[in-house]
Amino acid sequence: MSTRFCYDALATMVDPRITPVFAFVFVCWLLFAGAFLFRRRPQEAPQRVRRNSSVIGIILVGIGFGIVWSQNRPAGAPLVDLGRPLARLADALAILSAAGSVWLTIAAIRTLGKQWNLRAALVEGHTLVTGGPYRIVRHPIYLGTIGMLVATGLSFSRWPALVAGLAFAIAGTALRVRDEEALLRTAFGGEFEAYRRRVPAILPGVRL
Repeated sequence: MSTRFCYDALATMVDPRITPVFAFVFVCWLLFAGAFLFRRRPQEAPQRVRRNSSVIGIILVGIGFGIVWSQNRPAGAPLVDLGRPLARLADALAILSAAGSVWLTIAAIRTLGKQWNLRAALVEGHTLVTGGPYRIVRHPIYLGTIGMLVATGLSFSRWPALVAGLAFAIAGTALRVRDEEALLRTAFGGEFEAYRRRVPAILPGVRL
């Protein structure tokens, strides 16, 4: 068996789109998904009230991810051809965004415990969580989700797809924030308003 044959066989098995940066982002995706799938599930608390309209926001975010994943660029090609330094900067941002998003999401899920829900909802005995990553932003899981989209776009996708996907994700996240905070405002009143004034919604330093 020739060396050339072995090389050709290996090349057919390895997807040429998998760069080292994208491989790192992909591993972060596995950790990100695992945070939801394999989280330690406390005893389920019955839902007291929920807003089904938040499903629209989930769908919009899903469309955003679909756009980003569907438009891959050639392996080694920069997101925008503006020189090697900017390409390296985009790689660094992809790595930092993916790693930070995984940490933020895992920490938020652990902090929420039984109160975590895919849709905007309140459970029996619901409390206003303001500790852990919730001291940084009011919606750390949403920030982590957007961060994973950005990391994927920077390491894998084309820039028009990243822009379009981000637009859908931001629109969907805005709907989810609106629905979730409407429930929290009703349940906690002045306590939530004080928290809202103190801590930004999604981006640290950006008051919304």
